[in-house]
Amino acid sequence: MQCSRSDFAFAKPLRLLNAAHYRAVFDSAPVRAAQPQFLILARPNELPHPRLGLVIAKKHVRNATDRNRIKRIARETFRLRQNELFPLDAVVLARAGAGELDNAALAKIFNKLWRKLDQRARNPQTQQSGPRGGKGGGKRPPRRKTAGNKVKTDSGGENNP
Repeated sequence: MQCSRSDFAFAKPLRLLNAAHYRAVFDSAPVRAAQPQFLILARPNELPHPRLGLVIAKKHVRNATDRNRIKRIARETFRLRQNELFPLDAVVLARAGAGELDNAALAKIFNKLWRKLDQRARNPQTQQSGPRGGKGGGKRPPRRKTAGNKVKTDSGGENNP
């Protein structure tokens, strides 16, 4: 079934439908966009259009009506932006606090995340590496105690505690 990108429908070709599709994104997601309430993991696909999967866990959003509302708004914002988006397989993950947002806030957050995701997919070299950005993830080398109450870092220097 050929999916035309000129319409704004949300047909089956625009969805991640089985566990293998989701697993491929979870195993290899070079493109990410995050907010405190949501994380979108994505990877480029070989299709001429993007696809969407949703994981709105009961653990993070207790009320079923809130989970359904979040899914509806995520699908709607995706559907309206599908023609602008880079061909990606994207999975939306809800985090704690997502259920407390109202519809306008959800739409604003999802629009921002789709924009960020598209920008990062088109410019993969600007994607930051590590949890804090930049090379090395912002972590200092581990420290270990040496004789004489001095602390020696793995980079070779000595410091007093």
